[in-house]
Amino acid sequence: MPELPLLQGFSPIIGDRPGTLILGNMPSVMSLASGEYYGNPRNVFWRLAAELFGFDAHDPYPQRTASLCGSGIAVWDVLKHCRRTGSLDSAVERDSMVANDFATFFAEHPSIKRVYFNGAAAERNFVRLVALDAPLTYLRLPSTSPAQTMRYADKLAAWRKALCG
Repeated sequence: MPELPLLQGFSPIIGDRPGTLILGNMPSVMSLASGEYYGNPRNVFWRLAAELFGFDAHDPYPQRTASLCGSGIAVWDVLKHCRRTGSLDSAVERDSMVANDFATFFAEHPSIKRVYFNGAAAERNFVRLVALDAPLTYLRLPSTSPAQTMRYADKLAAWRKALCG
């Protein structure tokens, strides 16, 4: 069986002095193709973020990312690269996972105090691959992926509680 191609994640979305980092696991096939975080139109990340931070979810990508940054939110993924068929986190080859350099990232962005995982896979892989001794608050939120079948209203409520207190 031929080896799967190595998928490369994105650089973080980050502005000045973010307080919160939202971590996904690895961009989907559609996101990688578009070069944009949460590029699958069925993923509700941008819809949730727009509702929570007061911008239009249909704004051009640079405006949406600027709105996040202006709200003190940074976005990144746990995995720097991996091998995977399709987009499901369960399809990632476990031995191919390499985490991003979080020690350097948090040292360069000491204003980050909260890390929210966009789903269970991000949390699980962060715990497994990243050994940090940083005084941060960690919380897993319901995944915004279309594979997560929780009702939108319930996802929104959980995200609102975490991000808006």
